[in-house]
Amino acid sequence: MQVYLPIAELSVNIFFLIGMGGAVGFLSGLFGVGGGFLLTPLLIFTGIPAPVAVASVTGQVVAASTSGALSYYRHGGIDFHLAMYLVFAGVIGAFFGVSTFSALRGAGQLDLVISLGYLIFLGSIGSLLVYEAVGTLVRRTKNKNRPLKVPGKHNWVHGLPLRVRFKRSNLYVSILPVLGIGLFIGFVGSLLGIGGGFILVPALVYILRVPGNVVIGTSLLQVLAIMAATTILHAVNSQTVDIVFALSLMVGGVTGAQFGAAIGQKMRGEQTRALLGFIVLAVALRFAYSLLVTPSDPFSITAITLGAG
Repeated sequence: MQVYLPIAELSVNIFFLIGMGGAVGFLSGLFGVGGGFLLTPLLIFTGIPAPVAVASVTGQVVAASTSGALSYYRHGGIDFHLAMYLVFAGVIGAFFGVSTFSALRGAGQLDLVISLGYLIFLGSIGSLLVYEAVGTLVRRTKNKNRPLKVPGKHNWVHGLPLRVRFKRSNLYVSILPVLGIGLFIGFVGSLLGIGGGFILVPALVYILRVPGNVVIGTSLLQVLAIMAATTILHAVNSQTVDIVFALSLMVGGVTGAQFGAAIGQKMRGEQTRALLGFIVLAVALRFAYSLLVTPSDPFSITAITLGAG
């Protein structure tokens, strides 16, 4: 059944959209990460305009994050004090990200920047995931264990000024790295259409030493707030959020995540990280291909309206 997407200005099979949302939702549940960094590239590859894909996927990330955040809230797994600082900085970062998004779109360079951003971003993350997972498997075969960085153990970050006590996380750290992390996640998330949870969680654990019992819930709350703000900013500023499109992705994503989570609980951590790393690298290589290969239609025609006076 074909549905017309008014913002994207094209007709798409609604079952295709729900199926794609379900597939990415499945991967999200399997790997325990937000699906924006996979869903946005897949939509672009299938012909959805990059601005619409980036802006509309933020709504799907909000829906997925809300479900997870509520679950962690019921179990007391959220540090609201820490999340407050992350959200504050993230909203500022999202504002600059959406402004940059609109400026690049107006200059006709948005598609190029998104492709380069995903190529560099996913290529780096995918390589690190594969390296870490393969290294763990090799050490396991040799019966060697690498010392883990224990949450709560101090490092150079804890010596920075403007320290604040976060009782739920049992931390006393500077707010400077907290604000920096929130600002970066907000900017990148709004510009590329990703939740950023798969960056935020490692940053909170390895930089701030946030305990594992609150890190995921706190991350989900931050992603929820930032993506909600980003969706509103895109709707008002760039007018690229397609409601029909976003709702179709949400329906599929919520359903697929349930099946992915059930299977993910039966897999080893290094196995899921390696598989995720290879998938991320495959998406990065696809962006590299699109940047290097000459398009079939190298020219495009766009109507430009000139203001009076």
